[in-house]
Amino acid sequence: MKLKKISLSRITVILFIVYVLISGFTFYCAADNSKTFTVGFDAEFPPYGYKDESGEYVGFDLDLAEEVCNRKGWILKKQPIDWNSKDMELKTGAIDCIWNGFTMNGREDKYTWTTPYVDNSQVVIVKKDSGIDDLSGLAGKTVAVQSDSSALAALTDDDATEENKNLAASFKELQQVGDYNSAFLNLESGAIDAICMDIGVANYEIKLRGNLFVMLDKHISSEEYGIGFLLGNTELRDEVQETLWEMLGDGTFIRIAEKWGLESSVCLSSEDSYIDNTVTENSQSLVERFLSISKQLMGGLTASLAIFFLTLLFSMPLGLLITSGRMSKLTPLRWIIKIYISILRGTPLMLQLLVVFFGPYFIFGINTPASYRFYAVIIGFTLNYAAYFAEIYRSGIQAVPKEQYEAADILGYNRRQRFFKIIFPQMVKNIIPSVTNEVITLVKDTSLAFAISYTEMFTLAKQVAAAETTIMPLFIAGIFYYIFNFVVAFVMEYIEKKLNYFR
Repeated sequence: MKLKKISLSRITVILFIVYVLISGFTFYCAADNSKTFTVGFDAEFPPYGYKDESGEYVGFDLDLAEEVCNRKGWILKKQPIDWNSKDMELKTGAIDCIWNGFTMNGREDKYTWTTPYVDNSQVVIVKKDSGIDDLSGLAGKTVAVQSDSSALAALTDDDATEENKNLAASFKELQQVGDYNSAFLNLESGAIDAICMDIGVANYEIKLRGNLFVMLDKHISSEEYGIGFLLGNTELRDEVQETLWEMLGDGTFIRIAEKWGLESSVCLSSEDSYIDNTVTENSQSLVERFLSISKQLMGGLTASLAIFFLTLLFSMPLGLLITSGRMSKLTPLRWIIKIYISILRGTPLMLQLLVVFFGPYFIFGINTPASYRFYAVIIGFTLNYAAYFAEIYRSGIQAVPKEQYEAADILGYNRRQRFFKIIFPQMVKNIIPSVTNEVITLVKDTSLAFAISYTEMFTLAKQVAAAETTIMPLFIAGIFYYIFNFVVAFVMEYIEKKLNYFR
């Protein structure tokens, strides 16, 4: 009986395993039949795609994509992307298409496109009380555009009109920003004088922000929106295109456009023909491309070096001053310093840069000029790193044996002499490894200056990568960072060896 029980138990286990495997395979096959369609979009580009108050991604383009998926039996995946990295997302297969008010003009040969479905224009937005009434009033002003946008292309590309090139040449500065929310914050605070952007987004933002801004009457340029697929992916493009025409025929397309107030901009037509291109090889050699991109990054490298050296110059002595307050016998001062250190170490550096840059206007009502951008970067970095250095200094001071203090007192040193001749040299020896880590981190943190639209090397690398649709600029920037950090580590190691006589 015992043997039979064991046999039945084994049979039961085997049958259960077989059932699980069959169920799993069936589920896999069912899931595999449902294609996932991944749409890449800028989540800060209303009304085409953005996050609403409930935390959901919504917009005109996303509604179109969802209707296409419903009709095709696909599963829609809404994938927010960094606009500067859109081409890398597409080439690696992370997304199936770029569907987010994507301008075709000037990009015809870089993607496989649907036919145009929205007519768009580039317009200029200014503050209502700016005194700028037409495009001529932008002379000597700072104007912002989104990186790798059609607005930037309309003003600076080789095929831009002479009128637009002359207009751009009249600006004091053409500032590139990562998103339009940042652009409007800059405009409201006075850091820039105008924004050049898509008319659909402009109308939405003006209404949303309480009509504090106005749109100039004359448009910069006109273009068309399409859906961009990986160059050569005509099969997927055709499936989406045919479904859009079907939606146009039964009125669904227009109803979705009316929902978002874009019905007057719709230009989708079944009579339009495709722009089909073949994949072409870059005529430049790898070495030539490397040298060309490296040359473009030099300006950003200079900016990164300036942030690095000025931050060290100001934050290291400030950290020593903060340490003295942190170790003071005055309880109120000690607690103020502790709170300062806690805040600076407990919040993101990116947020601190935003507060330093926009704080004067939004807190005190003080307009910040364009030149303040660089100073805000240095102030933000200095305050942040001073807090870290202060705690490193404190640990180094506390690591000095008490006997050293007693010996200094016996020798008749006053407090100042004791610190700078006895304690400070030993503290420096103790903290070199920790300081080295912070200095290396600072090299990489310089890239965070993009938070307030300051163009350093990594930001410039992303812009070049977006313009040339290649990931090479980011790799080259990585090589520059590595070489810079290698030099920093070598210098710090040399200093550490020189200080070995304190042992």
